[in-house]
Amino acid sequence: MIRAALAALALALSATTVQAQAFDGLKVIFCGTSGPLPIAGRAKPCTAIQAGGALYLVDIGPEATENLMTWRLPMATAKAVFITHLHSDHIGDLGEFNMQSWVAGRPAPLAVVGPAGVDKLASGMNLAYENDHGFRKAHHEHGPFKFDLSAGLLAAKIVTIPKPDGTAVAWKDGGLTVTAIRVHHDPIDPAFAYRFDYKGRSVVVSGDTIKWAPLAVAAKGADVLVHEAQNNAMTMQMSKGLAAMGNARMSSLMADTVTYHTQPVEAADLARAAGVKALVLSHLTQAGLPFFTPEAFTKGMDDGGKLDWRLAKDGMTIELPAGSADVRFGSY
Repeated sequence: MIRAALAALALALSATTVQAQAFDGLKVIFCGTSGPLPIAGRAKPCTAIQAGGALYLVDIGPEATENLMTWRLPMATAKAVFITHLHSDHIGDLGEFNMQSWVAGRPAPLAVVGPAGVDKLASGMNLAYENDHGFRKAHHEHGPFKFDLSAGLLAAKIVTIPKPDGTAVAWKDGGLTVTAIRVHHDPIDPAFAYRFDYKGRSVVVSGDTIKWAPLAVAAKGADVLVHEAQNNAMTMQMSKGLAAMGNARMSSLMADTVTYHTQPVEAADLARAAGVKALVLSHLTQAGLPFFTPEAFTKGMDDGGKLDWRLAKDGMTIELPAGSADVRFGSY
């Protein structure tokens, strides 16, 4: 029975890799869909995108690597992590993802692409994991199994966009182009969204931002817009509850967040302005909390007109096949 189980596991691992290599287009995997609060069943922000046989991430919040490994994503194919901004809930699992993808056989350093500060992030993580990588090499490198320490490094690439409403090409690899888009998340400045274009298909991931008209321009005609969302009425309800419990510090902190996030209705308006085929709300600050309901969170989103939208869940997938207009939703 144990042998049969092991054989089944090996077959499943092989099938997953073959499937990932066979699909041609953009595939989006939601590996973290919560805000910074601890929510059962939701990791912190992370959106994975597969294109051209490679794996890319937009942000890598705590718990996201566990999801990616549980779903048997081909970790060794990872090439870059695109950082939207340097809040801890967007970068907290970078060291773990880097280590795990290297151990899985990643043959080259992992690029960390984003605004100024990603150089400090990469060098700090490299230093923090230096001993760990050395131990793993010493223990596991034998026979054909090599653990090149240089391949286990993070390599920073700073993207500079001078204009507050500007864009810049952040990455080109074969048929894939990734464009960085400045958004508004003050006092975090700069903060980026990213647009992935591959073989006529496109997806935009907003990062954290207020409703930002230049993002609609940069997302024009994209197949899918993945946009953060926070319901401010729910946020203020939380703030008042914390104050009533005597936790003035956390009440104040919670109230501050309404100044730099986007409400679901605003994200819907922006998606209509961009003319995208589908909108997915992610980075759901309140999802999973006791007073959360999808109906209350998204109230008013349909008032502005027809729009295909849904709330993200960890494990949700979107396939955008090359040479097609299809938008295929699925899950792990």
